[in-house]
Amino acid sequence: MEYSIKELSELAGVSARTLRYYDEIGLLKPLRVNEAGYRYYGEREVESLQQILFYRERGFELKTIQRIIYDENFDMLNAMEEHLLALEKQKANTEALILTVKKTIQSIKGECVMSDKEKFQALKEKAVRENEEMYGAEAREKYGDEEVHTFNQKMLNMTETQWERFQELKKVVLKRLEDGIEHGIEVESEAAKEIAMLHKEWLCMTWKQYSVEAHKGVAMMYVADERFTKYYDRKVQGCAKLLCEAVQYWAGK
Repeated sequence: MEYSIKELSELAGVSARTLRYYDEIGLLKPLRVNEAGYRYYGEREVESLQQILFYRERGFELKTIQRIIYDENFDMLNAMEEHLLALEKQKANTEALILTVKKTIQSIKGECVMSDKEKFQALKEKAVRENEEMYGAEAREKYGDEEVHTFNQKMLNMTETQWERFQELKKVVLKRLEDGIEHGIEVESEAAKEIAMLHKEWLCMTWKQYSVEAHKGVAMMYVADERFTKYYDRKVQGCAKLLCEAVQYWAGK
């Protein structure tokens, strides 16, 4: 069966303009184009569009999706199983957050009492939710769903002592960076080394496994992504750059 661009647009719930754009960038070519210039799509194109929309829903960029679905080793069944696993994890996380939010609301209204343990768990879940909203899509694209899931679970499973250390390290690294900029420390200095090692400790509290390459890659993001730069440079300019350079120099030494 063939679909006109209008019919496929209505079937898939995407605009005809989007389909034309996908054609222009080579992401989804029509099966054929008639003499009048109208695009028509077949079964294979419908399946490809389904995959595109699944990956888009998971936050993947179009260039990445194109590389995945047109790889000669791409397997439709494996892709669908991966989508299902990711959605099930997302569903479980969402349901847990919903329960926590509901109980928090009830606690505020005086309808129930939340224990300190439950309040502490709510703090961790809030942190995971905010991190997902801000960086989840990029992280999943760069590192994969499994790594992001591991990060989230390690954070959620932290004891109160571990959580306090995790929060303390974040503050200490930032304070050391600000002091380092104000005092003009060199990247080769022991002070810069301490910053890099504290940052490593902070990362390892949520990472599945540490690697020098990954550490350096994360540090590079701090100067490449304005959101991270804004966070580290919020009081003193140059903190993100100092952290990046310190990690590049000291990681693995």
